Amino acid sequence: MINLGLLIIRLVVGLTFVGHGAQKLFGWFGGAGLKGTAGWLESIGAKPGMLMAVLAGAGEFVGGLLFAAGVLTPIGAALIVITMLVSIFTVHGKNGYWATEGGFEYNLVLIAVAVGIALIGPGSYVLF
Repeated sequence: MINLGLLIIRLVVGLTFVGHGAQKLFGWFGGAGLKGTAGWLESIGAKPGMLMAVLAGAGEFVGGLLFAAGVLTPIGAALIVITMLVSIFTVHGKNGYWATEGGFEYNLVLIAVAVGIALIGPGSYVLF
């Protein structure tokens, strides 16, 4: 049952990150795409916006794929952690802890999940 539990965690978290990355990179799932994401990032002081959009989107997309698949899990987890830390330091941190106030609560939960899975391993159900 442990391996099934790890698979469920990896799939939900990893595929959610794939979706967020796809929003930034391709405009899928109601996302702004690269141009819109770059403009928003520039508006909060992250410059150059296009490079930052590509890095954020790729980190989420690739990190999520690796994490979900259980392949190179520590690298996938590291990409997830990096994108969440950047999000905390650039957007959410100034709003305090609680998500209801725009804080970093949810980002920290995702960091804990990614680090936890990286430390214990992806389980037996992996892509290869």
